[in-house]
Formats: sequence, structure tokens, C-alpha cells
Amino acid sequence: MHDGALVTLNDVDPTRTVLQYLREDINQTGTKEGCAEGDCGACMVVIAEPDDNDDSRQLRYRAVNACIQFVATLDGKELITVESLSQRHEPLHPAQQAMVDTHASQCGFCTPGFVMSLFALYKHGHKPARNDIDDALSGNLCRCTGYRPIVDAATQMLATPAKSTVRHWQPDSGTHDAATLEQLRALDDGSALHTRADERHFVAPRTVAELAREYTAHPDATLLAGGTDVGLWVTKQYRELERVIYVGNVAELNIITRTATSLDIGAAVTFSDLAPTLLSLYPTLTDLIRRWASTPVRNAATLGGNIANGSPIGDSMPALIALGTTLTLQCGENTRTLALEALYHDYQVNDLQPGEFVAHIHVPLPTDGLHVRSYKLSKRFDQDISAVCAGFAIQLDTNSHVRECRLAFGGVAGIPIRATRCESLLQGQPFDEAHVRRAMQCLRDEFTPLTDMRASADYRRTSAANLLYRLFIEITQPEVATDVYNFAR
Repeated sequence: MHDGALVTLNDVDPTRTVLQYLREDINQTGTKEGCAEGDCGACMVVIAEPDDNDDSRQLRYRAVNACIQFVATLDGKELITVESLSQRHEPLHPAQQAMVDTHASQCGFCTPGFVMSLFALYKHGHKPARNDIDDALSGNLCRCTGYRPIVDAATQMLATPAKSTVRHWQPDSGTHDAATLEQLRALDDGSALHTRADERHFVAPRTVAELAREYTAHPDATLLAGGTDVGLWVTKQYRELERVIYVGNVAELNIITRTATSLDIGAAVTFSDLAPTLLSLYPTLTDLIRRWASTPVRNAATLGGNIANGSPIGDSMPALIALGTTLTLQCGENTRTLALEALYHDYQVNDLQPGEFVAHIHVPLPTDGLHVRSYKLSKRFDQDISAVCAGFAIQLDTNSHVRECRLAFGGVAGIPIRATRCESLLQGQPFDEAHVRRAMQCLRDEFTPLTDMRASADYRRTSAANLLYRLFIEITQPEVATDVYNFAR
């Protein structure tokens, strides 16, 4: 759906982006192209879809980057653009009017993207706190305003009185447009989507069995989840993807379940859907999740995609490796279990066999005495790639001796990796200053990182060791750590 009307497209190019469709196919040019890699937010749109994770079966509105979202992934969803918010001769939407009232637009190029991020926040239906605003705008860049008036617009938009009958004016008050929800559900006939253009295919299976059969038959196909990485293959590397298999419609891969021993996460679960459940178990990962990309990227990116991509600077892997995460891999009807750290052999080389895919991720539940932390070092707080990312899980006994420890890092090697020598040095020892200092020195010598534009090798080695000391301070002297953290903020 688009602007309240059902849209049928035939012979869709499997890598045609939503941005290209809007600007080139239907001449809706309010959505801009800035970076073409999901970083600047000029192309922001909002996707509405049935929220099957909500017992009330309502619509869910989420901002995403149109420049790396493929059109075929919108099957069964509604696309909302800046043009959708106010029809000709209608008053501006409250998000738009607030931007005007607070003088939040200067050159105007980024403004439509900011409006759409504000619109997604507006649909939440409650007055946002400053942290909510910062998070909602984390995927938008502006060169002119300094952001203050845009933040002011976010605080004022819900106070704008309704002046229009356009349904998108209504915030989320617990009731959504029933007609739209009914139309979207009527589109779902339970069958897999197949489309092609010039012998290039896009397939969206609905079940794990269908996915396994399709991928086994076409092991050279590109698996697509959120597109936050694959999208860049198209927009930046100009790859021609002959066959794309989209996993986002596979119901079994979009479920999170909790067993007696683990949190079992389907590979197609997005970071936005995962965050509340994961943080309820491991609240000390809050800062990491907050800094994992931007809200629009988290709305699209999946945990399974991040893991399968295996970037040495991927932020999810160090923490998950430290927690002892395992994977269920599937090829055809066969499955096997593999420790997460065993998936990675070398840079861009993993243990996945032809036709095999990540189906589920199993994160162990917390145990008594377990201290979990993850730290990210980068030049910017928001929207930046890590120079070093660390994940620590240390279990202490009643005498403050290290019963078990797992220390994992990104950015210090060609793959996400454990510091096994440092772990051995800490194992069974008192968790005190002297032993931690020895472990820090060991950690400095354990890896041979690269020097690149983000950090020098020496910075990475020193930082990795210092993050271990930060862990020590936070565990043994939490009041000192809190004072330092508050001072730094």
C-alpha cells in the first residue's frame, strides 16, 4: 500500500530500492538521496505493517532508510513518505508544522528525512523524553541547524491540535486505522513471493522448509534480511545480484522464545524487536544496544544477518561470544549446533557450507555471580563504526575468585575473537588489582591489530587492556565507576 491505495508491481528488479522507486518511477521526490548507505537519513520513510508480536494485532510504524531497502521487501506493508503526511490544500502534519514553528529547517535537504523520523516518534503517542528524541533522530544528519530547533520540534509536535482528517495525523492512542490493517491482512495469502526481471529473481519464502529448499537448490543466491549490508553491495559496489532470497517473511525466524536455559532468537528478528527482551536479561548491555547503529538501521537490521556477515567490527558479536552464544545452522532438512566463535575462520571466511544458513541464535540465560559488560570505542557516539568493541562475561565465586571468564573483542583481528590467553591467566585467580594488571599486559600482547583510519594498532591494544580495567573498576568499585561515568557525561 502507498497513500492508502493498494499498489501492484510486476517484474520488479530484485535490487530496485525504495528510493529509486519513489524518485524515478512515481516522481515523489520529497525523499532525498544523500549517502546511499543508510547513514544520513535524507531518504527516510516509514513502513507500517501488522504487529504480530502485539496481542492487539495493531499496526507498527517504523522509520527505515529507503536507499538500501528493496522494493520487493514491502510486499504486504504500507509505505509512508513525506508526501503522505499532508495532502494538497490540507494543513501540515504536526511533525511538519512543528519544524516550521521552531525554525528547524535551513537549507531543507535533510528536512523530509527528519520529518519522517519525527512522524515515527509521533505515532508512539506519548510525549517523548530527551533520550527518546535523540534515539529517534540518531539516523538523521543535518549540516545547518545544530539540531537544537529540531529537538524543539520533537517536543512540540504532540501539542499541535489536529486540523486534518488524514489518518496519519493521529498518534498511537491504542487504536489504529482498522481499514488499513484489514487490507494489509487480506494481502497475506500465506504463499511465497516470486518476482523476476530479466532473469534476475527475488524469492520470499514463508516457512523455514521453503527457505531451506530454495537455498539448497540455489546455494549461490544472496540471502537478504534487513538489507543494511546487502543494500550497500548494490548502491556502493554496484553488484548485480542474480537471485535474492528474502528471509524476512519466514515466520519461524521472526520469533523469540525463552527456554529453561537460553533465549532462542530467530535469525530474522530485528535489533529493535530483540532489544527489550535481551536487555531485560542483561541490562548492562543497554549502552551497547543504544549505540548499535541508528534507530532506522536497528528497525531493519537482523541479528542473524549481523552474525552471518561476520564483520570483524560488528558490535553484536563480542558480547554474544562472551555470553557463550551458540547457533543452529540449517541446510536442507539437516541442522547442526555451533559455538558462535567457531563460525569465524578468517576475514570474510566462515564455517557455513553451501546452502547452509543461520536459523536460530541461542543466548544463555544469566547465572548467579555473572558480570556482563560490553564497551564500544568510536570517534562519534552515534552512527559510527567501532575502533574497538569488547564483550566481557566474568563469573566470580563467593571469595571473589574468577570461576569462569570469557573476553571477546572486535576490531583487534580479522574476525571477532576471544582473548583466550588472557582468560587463562585470570581463571581461578583472585579478581584483584594485581591479577588484573597482569591480565592487561597479557591482553596488550595477545593481538596484532591493524592501523587504519579509525585507530592505530597501539591504540587498539592499549584500549582493549584499559577496557578490562574498566570492567574491574565497575565490578569492584561501582560507586567510583558511577561517579566517573556521570562526570564524563
